[in-house]
Amino acid sequence: MATEPTRSRLDRILRPGPTQDHAPLPASGRAGRNLPAAVTTAVVLLGALAGGLVYWTPGFVALVVILCLMATWELGGAFARTGTSVTMPPLYVGTVGILVSAWTMGPEAMLVALFLTVFVIIAWRLMEGRGASTITDVITSVFCAVYVPFLAAFVLLMRSESGSAAVVGVYVAVTVSNDIGGWAAGVLFGKHPMSPRISPHKSWEGFAGSVLMCCAVGVAGVLLLGGQWWWGLVAGVAASVVGTVGDLTESAIKRETGLKDMSNLLPGHGGVLDRMDSLLMTAPVLYLVLRAALGW
Repeated sequence: MATEPTRSRLDRILRPGPTQDHAPLPASGRAGRNLPAAVTTAVVLLGALAGGLVYWTPGFVALVVILCLMATWELGGAFARTGTSVTMPPLYVGTVGILVSAWTMGPEAMLVALFLTVFVIIAWRLMEGRGASTITDVITSVFCAVYVPFLAAFVLLMRSESGSAAVVGVYVAVTVSNDIGGWAAGVLFGKHPMSPRISPHKSWEGFAGSVLMCCAVGVAGVLLLGGQWWWGLVAGVAASVVGTVGDLTESAIKRETGLKDMSNLLPGHGGVLDRMDSLLMTAPVLYLVLRAALGW
């Protein structure tokens, strides 16, 4: 059996994939994950996030940029399994540009950076002039630009426009509650799958648990920030619905590309995008809800 030629690290970054499935760590419960490893990884990530938000804001921005670059690399490797070539160099540069523009100059600059990223992606792929899948490659690359850095940029807008680390903390807490509430209710009561073909482990009972926990955390968070309690219900319902769509979107990508996890970069969790899927989708929605609730 022929083996794949040895590739340099730079080549694997610029032309990732096709991603190979890796054997997961031994599961420690019904959730199908190694809970000690998953909890340890989560604590490290949340610690880095909290440290950057509270003590060194440039570190927070750098963390968001690094995580988004890793997530775009994972998407490039995943789509390579279907024969689609994501134009990684302009996507990497565009990821940094979109996020830095959002942080330093606001939403208008963020939109301009997205346009420039799309333009360069198209021009880059046309100049390569190879293969018959140019349109598919361009559409997929543009999807990656919107799905990861553009959505993540709303997190930086939240921090810069509100001037409060607590606002980002509430956004993270409400979104993470979607996963925790859904996991707990699904493990205890889950019987009716929401979308068996895409994500057989997600149940309507788990979704109900997500809504309840998101609303409870949302009300507590909005009150803590000085807003009216009912905005917490709006934030909770929005986060549970949109976050679940985010989970299913990423599950659909993995199902279409034949992957169990996007990578093995995060022990106990799989890939970076496996943990960012809900956070990405909820970022624009909670940016708008919290902005309206708090009037910044």
